[in-house]
Amino acid sequence: MDTVDENPSLTERFEEHRPQLRAVAYRMLGSASEADDAVQDTWLRASRADTDGVENLAGWLTTVVSRVCLNMLRSRETRCEDPLEAYAPGAAEAEGSDARHDPEQEALLADSVGLAMLVVLDTLTPAERLSFVLHDMFAVPFDELGAMLDRSPTAARQLASRARRRVRGGTAVPAPDLNLRRQVVDAFLAATRGGDFEALVALLDPDVVLRADRAVVPTPEPIEVRGALSVAKGAMAAMGRARFTGPALVNGMVGLAMAPHGRLRIVLAFTMAEGRITEIDVIAEPDRLGELTIAVPDH
Repeated sequence: MDTVDENPSLTERFEEHRPQLRAVAYRMLGSASEADDAVQDTWLRASRADTDGVENLAGWLTTVVSRVCLNMLRSRETRCEDPLEAYAPGAAEAEGSDARHDPEQEALLADSVGLAMLVVLDTLTPAERLSFVLHDMFAVPFDELGAMLDRSPTAARQLASRARRRVRGGTAVPAPDLNLRRQVVDAFLAATRGGDFEALVALLDPDVVLRADRAVVPTPEPIEVRGALSVAKGAMAAMGRARFTGPALVNGMVGLAMAPHGRLRIVLAFTMAEGRITEIDVIAEPDRLGELTIAVPDH
């Protein structure tokens, strides 16, 4: 704290750049609380460094926070997965009001970036993630990226290119049909989030079938639900999960991915006919999720 008091100008300048640093850190880490930790670590490093001679403080701070995030990604161990019930309605109140763990804040941040983007970023290596995020999202030159990674600018360019291909993925249907499917999926998500039961029923074929594997609830056996009313009631019961759900390309087809903190938990794959949903496959078993190719849909 003494350093802060002795150099108030640095404090003011750092606060000016905090939103940008947090944006970088969130896309690198996929977690609001971890992003805040990375920004705080960056501030501690800046407050202890001699920054008087730094001409481009924004670039310097971006380099520092990126390296902090890179170290966090490299040392990150497999996290214990929270039960899905933690994202049900009322869970936030039960956990307390700590803003660092505010599900609503996390959901808003995820929407601003895109759930599918966070899911794909989570599958990249730390070096790929840094190269793609900093170059494609924040226009950091490859020579600077190479220096951060102790690699050549060409190698950094190749890392970003490889990540970009993963992000874009591929489509399994012609563009016009894909656009129609996207509209239906967006409407399904909006109706679920908004609790609009009638709108949801209108999107479903009367004989729609929903199949959920054992890890979704979880249950000893897979679940099968038939009929538009029954499926819509089940979707209404999952409103708490919908805020952590967003459109994604699932094996080239438009679907939904639930990914709190950027970690893929559930995928909804849809079969459609004549603009209505005829089948929904709800996938949560880790082995099945690992077999899916998730990509970011075009807007």
